[in-house]
Amino acid sequence: MLNKLGGIPVQPDAIRWLLTPKGLKAELLERIASAEHSIYISALYLEDDEAGREILAALMSAKQRAPSMDIKVLVDFHRARRGLIGHKGDSGNYQMYRKVMAEAEHPIDILGVPVKSREFMGVLHLKGFIVDDTVIYSGASINNIYLHQQEKYRFDRYHVIDSAELARSMRQMIQTYLVEDIAVCSLTQEKECEKLPEKNDVRSLKNRLSKAHYEFTKVNQGNRVTPLVGLGRKKNRLNKLVVDMVAQSKESLFICTPYFNPPYILARAMAKHLKDGKRIDIVVGDKTANDFYIPPEEEFSTIGALPYMYEQSLRKFAKRQQWAIESGQLNIHLWKDDINSYHLKGISADDKCHLLTGSNLNPRAWALDLENGLLLQDESGAWKEKFNVEQTHILQHTERLYHYSQIETLNNYPAPVRKIMTRIRRLKADFLLRRIL
Repeated sequence: MLNKLGGIPVQPDAIRWLLTPKGLKAELLERIASAEHSIYISALYLEDDEAGREILAALMSAKQRAPSMDIKVLVDFHRARRGLIGHKGDSGNYQMYRKVMAEAEHPIDILGVPVKSREFMGVLHLKGFIVDDTVIYSGASINNIYLHQQEKYRFDRYHVIDSAELARSMRQMIQTYLVEDIAVCSLTQEKECEKLPEKNDVRSLKNRLSKAHYEFTKVNQGNRVTPLVGLGRKKNRLNKLVVDMVAQSKESLFICTPYFNPPYILARAMAKHLKDGKRIDIVVGDKTANDFYIPPEEEFSTIGALPYMYEQSLRKFAKRQQWAIESGQLNIHLWKDDINSYHLKGISADDKCHLLTGSNLNPRAWALDLENGLLLQDESGAWKEKFNVEQTHILQHTERLYHYSQIETLNNYPAPVRKIMTRIRRLKADFLLRRIL
């Protein structure tokens, strides 16, 4: 697939690496302030907090400055209409959108995309901040922690790509398959006359989205970028690309994922890669760097068991591949930086092919969520040094795993976690859970 996959030509100096969440926020605000004709933002959510309100205010200022500017914000419909997990009484981010637009002289479009009929069945995980002819790509959504507004941050990847054709292609896909779809609705409607999508239209949306793709003028040589989108297990080009990158890699892989629970086909490809004598570096968040982690001193809720379930998946993989850890072929790096969390995704193969994506490389992302990614093919080697600098930066707060026994077992976990995970094992529900986590 890699050999046949065409892309958009990109000049070596057309890409920048931001490295930090504060850098992302500064870049977003600067680009929005200087936008001339269009701003398209796609993210899981735009939060009703200090950072979210600041970005929204910047968008409103841009619209006020140029009323004809095409500004669209797309977020997950269900996520926008509920409060934060564990926070009672929160009425959802759409209340903020509604209030701001009601007072605006020139309102903007904030649209909710109901990928599935229920949030747990799948969400809008499509990423990209497209401002004029520039694409800022990151797995981050918009809130305090992703933009490091206060003391905590959630670490992600941040790339700026100047390409008119890439920006046009990503806008067109959003317009064609999301904005114009009957199931996608405005989140700024007044309560008295609010019209929500029909249930049948929501149920059938996944079938329409499974056909979504980016259209662009393709080349098969030189440094290029290829945008891909995928939903569901069947004919998902993004998932297939990941497996092909692992299978076709000749020397080494550098993989980032916040939650270690790879789909079976990916785990099998990684195992074969190691057996063939090649190297894999995996950077995964420590369980305490998981965004669902609840410190033992705080009140526990069921969602807090997730980081421990992911950790046990990692332990099982490491135990099975202990021989590769000892030979130096497999290097597992656990990321941890004080109270901060880890959200990086992506794969680099042989320092030549680099996938930037918001996909978590797990069964849920591969089967339920609407995901996208950008494949950068570096035939000239122009970006090798910059990607190496980024990888060094990522590894700055990691500790290498030398033996699977360094990962805790169920007996070491807090009592509420042990209780939940024992019950899951007793009911033999772990197989089902692994498919939706």
